[in-house]
Amino acid sequence: MLPTEVKESQLRESNSQKVHPQPMEEAMNQNVEAIDALISRIFNNISSLKTAYIQLQSAHTPYDPDKIQVADKQVIAELKNLSELKHFYRENNPKPMCVSPQDSRLAAEIQEQQSLLKTYEVMVKKFQSEIQNKDSEINQLQHLIEEATQKREKLEKNLKLRGLSTRDSEASGEQNGFFPLDLTPDLFISTVESVYKAIHDFSKPLINMMKAAGWDLDAAAQSIEPSVVYAKRAHKKYAFESCICQRMFLGFQQESFTEKPEDVSVNRDSFFHQYLALREMDPLDALGQNPDSIFGKFCKSKYLILVHPKMEASFFGNLDQRNYVMGGGHPRTPFYQAFLKLAKSIWLLHRLAHSFDPSVKVFQVNKGTEFSEVYMESVVKNLVVDEREQKPKAGLMVMPGFWIGGTVIQSRVYLTDMKVAE
Repeated sequence: MLPTEVKESQLRESNSQKVHPQPMEEAMNQNVEAIDALISRIFNNISSLKTAYIQLQSAHTPYDPDKIQVADKQVIAELKNLSELKHFYRENNPKPMCVSPQDSRLAAEIQEQQSLLKTYEVMVKKFQSEIQNKDSEINQLQHLIEEATQKREKLEKNLKLRGLSTRDSEASGEQNGFFPLDLTPDLFISTVESVYKAIHDFSKPLINMMKAAGWDLDAAAQSIEPSVVYAKRAHKKYAFESCICQRMFLGFQQESFTEKPEDVSVNRDSFFHQYLALREMDPLDALGQNPDSIFGKFCKSKYLILVHPKMEASFFGNLDQRNYVMGGGHPRTPFYQAFLKLAKSIWLLHRLAHSFDPSVKVFQVNKGTEFSEVYMESVVKNLVVDEREQKPKAGLMVMPGFWIGGTVIQSRVYLTDMKVAE
């Protein structure tokens, strides 16, 4: 055995050579700093992911495929960065599990890929919905293109007709029979039918707006023609149609219509060319090309005559539309566009009436005139006529009549104090 002094000497030497481990507190501090750094990177990654997603959303309104692709790549890149941070944390902070670490890592990887797959499925569905919306927009645009093509073809046809000089048209008329073919009583009769339909069509929105404004329609009909006895309350609509007709046809027999005589060229060919030029055109398009044309001035004057300021104020609460028309404008409101259809039909009939030689004559039927099947037509067809009683009498003239050569186009009238068959 070694002496006691020798053992103590060896023990002191071994103690002086021992390597002490890193203090526990310092190791924990380093671990906390690493976790803090990782969390900071995760927060930055989430912020970047939010920014990329916002950019992806903004790229859809308005729809920009290039920006969507760039933003989509950025979102995927940020998702990958987040996935790498998760892997880094798991590798440096393993948890004790019953299964092997390799199996645990594989299960986590599968779960992550499933989450990514769900995200992509949501994005694919969103893109498919957007594609369907774009397909619908494309179909609508194709429909608009077809309509625009049809309008263009009509405009080209009108421009060709408008481009013919009087001399050229006379020559073509003599050679090809252009005027005798088109300018016939049948053409005028069909135009009269169009006017009657236009008066009826415009009266509908007018009456509806009067109802909406709280008008007493019975009193309004009574003020137009007070002593008419209507077979049905619904027949009072003919009073409004009569009022519209009387105001729109005012001055029809004159070639100038609503214009000063010196502003109108007295030329039958020019009347017919004006008819041909406007026949196939949308009236608003025609006014857009030339708001101050003769047709534009006609629309202005007739609107101001037909729609009273008090009526317009009750409809719209102001006189903005009236003031706009008085200034030479033509508003694109539904009510004014409905009026333009009526105005166009009357204008075409006037142009056509004065294209004939001699001009077509217009005649009216006064209230109280006995009914004549030669000169009149009843707007109500199922009347009960008692031969023992007095002959029916006109209560309202709903549409004037016309003489064209030796042909009579009957006036349309509403017969007062009559009964209708049920």
